[in-house]
Amino acid sequence: MKISTPVLPPFLILDQLLQSWLIEDIGRGDRTTQSLLSENTTEGQAKWIAKASGVIAGLPIAARVFQLLNQKVSFVAVASEGQQCEPGEVIAQMQGSLDALLMGERVALNLVMRLSGIATLTRKYTAEIADLPAQLVDTRKTTPGLRILEKYATAVGGAINHRMGLDDAVMIKDNHIAAAGGIAEAINRIRSQIPYPLTIEVETENLDQVKEALQHKADIIMLDNMSLDLMREAVQMIRDLDNRVKIEASGNVTLQTLRLIAQTGVDYISSSAPITHSKWLDLSMKIQ
Repeated sequence: MKISTPVLPPFLILDQLLQSWLIEDIGRGDRTTQSLLSENTTEGQAKWIAKASGVIAGLPIAARVFQLLNQKVSFVAVASEGQQCEPGEVIAQMQGSLDALLMGERVALNLVMRLSGIATLTRKYTAEIADLPAQLVDTRKTTPGLRILEKYATAVGGAINHRMGLDDAVMIKDNHIAAAGGIAEAINRIRSQIPYPLTIEVETENLDQVKEALQHKADIIMLDNMSLDLMREAVQMIRDLDNRVKIEASGNVTLQTLRLIAQTGVDYISSSAPITHSKWLDLSMKIQ
């Protein structure tokens, strides 16, 4: 099974998001902290503690949140990205001006709790098929504004990122097919206009659509909401007629069905569940 390597985008991109979330939380000022402390005058230390078992993701992002408030804040990740942690475990330590630590606490914790929850559930999914060639991939069913980070978290959990947005690749879905009047027409129109080297993926629901997608040289064929028996038949057809084509399965993917789907011989299994069904991982910050 291919190992995913999670890569964060540059802070040139992330800083715009982090700043907007800090502004949302701080508003016109932190009435509590700024009334209690003079800016940058009181130094302190804090630690982050795991309150539940899970996979940690997002600590470099948390560090950046505090540094945007005060560049002198030291944030040391005790846990590594993707590490399994248990309740009571210290996952990070920080030192710096208390006003920055207190003002950045909620935004930083919210992000890491959310991303760690995604990484934790993703790890459960990928573990189900770790000994099989099929790869788990995520989808575009993400929280608006958080996609770039939620997809980072699935990669930390061991999944492969599907396209980040509509500009990454062509995916011809059922509504596109209906609008174009068929798979052949959709592929022909799109192929004449897209730049090299974008790939073309086609969503199919039956064997006739699989044949049509093969005839018109789709790069990836998605088997959508097919029964296991129909999926196995479609996989065999594709392998026999054009072994270069990659095969993706989608629809009704759960922890209970994942392994059965992987055993049909598909290359990829796409699921929104690791993001949409995940629960935040409980973490807390304690000033020392």
